Amino acid sequence: MKTGVQQIMLGSVCGSESSARSALARIKAAGYDGIELNRFMVHPTSFMVRMLTKAAGMPTGNGGKLPWPQLIKDGGLSVISLHTDLNGLEKELGAQAAEAKAFGTDKLVITGMYRFDYSDAAEVKKLAARLNAAGKALAGEGVSLLYHNHNVELLRTSGGTRAYDIIIGETDPEFVGFEFDSYWFTDGGADAAAWMKKLGSRLKLWHITDRGTRQSGPAMTPILKADSMELGTGNMDLEGLLAVAMECGAEGVVLESHKNWIDKDPLKSLELSAKWLQSHL
Repeated sequence: MKTGVQQIMLGSVCGSESSARSALARIKAAGYDGIELNRFMVHPTSFMVRMLTKAAGMPTGNGGKLPWPQLIKDGGLSVISLHTDLNGLEKELGAQAAEAKAFGTDKLVITGMYRFDYSDAAEVKKLAARLNAAGKALAGEGVSLLYHNHNVELLRTSGGTRAYDIIIGETDPEFVGFEFDSYWFTDGGADAAAWMKKLGSRLKLWHITDRGTRQSGPAMTPILKADSMELGTGNMDLEGLLAVAMECGAEGVVLESHKNWIDKDPLKSLELSAKWLQSHL
């Protein structure tokens, strides 16, 4: 099983070519095999996109201006997959498939839908049909399509069925696989391991982070806010989830944590998480 780091963790430490090279070198030295890229971070983006991602605690930095193919090659890393959005993929499917293959990956990942009503069963079924069409077209280009969840897919739809169940049931296993994010389903109160088992061999990639609390000094109340944590420092059953991922035949595990990094340093955070991965894989 390959190990990698999600590019979203690197926005604040890749403001220049030299800083990006340094960050990729530390990823390699920590023992990761590769990186998972986002199209909106390897191409110039609008001011609005940069502000929205920054407000969400995931700044993209100036990465869109950097020569990522050369940086990754020089860093000795592979590209595990390339994240994209469904609307953009449908408009330029051939070009995005070619870009993925140029990066050396055969996987394009849809990262969920923005401004989309996951509580509407009819709309979720339409989404599944769009995923089938895109996945079938990509298969003709030699590229696989995966769907990445957050917690919104746990909503019960107008028919009473959870949106994720509809997406699983209405998509064609031949053309649509999954990148499962166990953090977000745990955050939503679900049994992540059970959902991974339901995906079975369709689970191609696994997004991993731990979840818990970090306290510094006396707390104002006995209730602390949960957030992403370095692997092995939170409360998730990562060992159990890893066993399920391996049973499902997942090809890769990708670390993605969100701003709650130790010492506010994403590189130090991914290095600490690497120790857990190395001791368990």
